[in-house]
Amino acid sequence: MSDIIKSIEDAQLKSVVPEFNVGDTVRVSNVIKEGERERVQIFEGTVLKMQGTGVRATFTVRKISGGVGVEKTWPLHSPSVADVKVVRRGKVRRARLNYLRQRTGKASKVKELVR
Repeated sequence: MSDIIKSIEDAQLKSVVPEFNVGDTVRVSNVIKEGERERVQIFEGTVLKMQGTGVRATFTVRKISGGVGVEKTWPLHSPSVADVKVVRRGKVRRARLNYLRQRTGKASKVKELVR
């Protein structure tokens, strides 16, 4: 990668990156612009996967809303992601939790990590 691209990408990185892992239940604060106004919308769910490095890093969160599974993927360093708070830590043994998509009810839960 050229030094010019690297310097541009480094300027886009957030100084404080939230600390969370796959399997954690997180509350993502997403800034939504409606005309001139801005509001913060909360999306709470389980982190299915994290991928990429640097400014290209993304994470996917899944929740069940009205009996339907909803997944959203956000860039980690996006200015529209105001905050990511960990609600509870999950105990998982995989990097990708794709198997949760076929599970419903209590079977779709991840065990809590007790420290």
